[in-house]
Amino acid sequence: MATFYHVRNASVLFLWVLVSAGCVWGRPATFLQDFRVSWGDSHITRIDQGRAIQLRLDKTSGCGFASNKKYMFGRVSMKIKLVPGDSAGTVTAFYLKSDTDNVRDELDFEFLGNRTGQPYTVQTNIYAHGKGDREQRVNLWFDPSADFHTYSVLWNHRHIVFYVDDFPIRVYKNNEGRGVPYPKMQAMGVYSSLWDADNWATRGGLEKIDWSKAPFFADYKDFNIEGCEVPGPANCASNPRNWWEGAAYQALNAIEARRYRWVRMNHVIYDYCTDKSRYPITPPECLAGI
Repeated sequence: MATFYHVRNASVLFLWVLVSAGCVWGRPATFLQDFRVSWGDSHITRIDQGRAIQLRLDKTSGCGFASNKKYMFGRVSMKIKLVPGDSAGTVTAFYLKSDTDNVRDELDFEFLGNRTGQPYTVQTNIYAHGKGDREQRVNLWFDPSADFHTYSVLWNHRHIVFYVDDFPIRVYKNNEGRGVPYPKMQAMGVYSSLWDADNWATRGGLEKIDWSKAPFFADYKDFNIEGCEVPGPANCASNPRNWWEGAAYQALNAIEARRYRWVRMNHVIYDYCTDKSRYPITPPECLAGI
């Protein structure tokens, strides 16, 4: 189910708490109602009346989809079952993006395919006011092609957190005080795609797609977007009563912080912050802790 709404006052916030406790908020959203195909329509299969979809990649094409609306702050999540078997060279992407190329804001999950038996790698990246090149890579500690897992982005005025299930794998703080741009002025749409990236995705492009294993499939369900729709009420994005701006979401809690340290210690395989060949001077946002 996906939920799209505005939190505008304390009474609505109270209702949201009730929803979180088990009630159903609003209508059951479906791919057909809330998303559109952005490319490769023939390679997207709607399942269960659009509550789930399957993306296909073969030699002729990949495919992608996008939300019908854009949002300012909130949380976005999807359950994805990634390409199984020999998926080297493929990329399954899930991201938020503004529609301004030169000064775009973008928050990326990119799942990099692997040779059979090797770990799946997830690359995250953040663009703020047109500046990107903030890649980090984490080897997942489970087989993400065996079952669905939830991938989420929390975005508020304080920080951006990327989650794999309930494990935060990346935290990007608002460091405007250090002169670091932060995405807060542009609404972003929600996008996903499955495509051929064998020129860079697996071992820097050394591992190519084995097209004899095609077609490749990625499955999606349980789309969830909670945030301020744009256009919408002018004060929504700046309303401190939005649940995602609450005190509980201004920093990781104790359990999340422990999980985050575990991920960083055991599963990070690349971090632009420590890449001295690219950044002889450490980027200022890398100097701040969680």
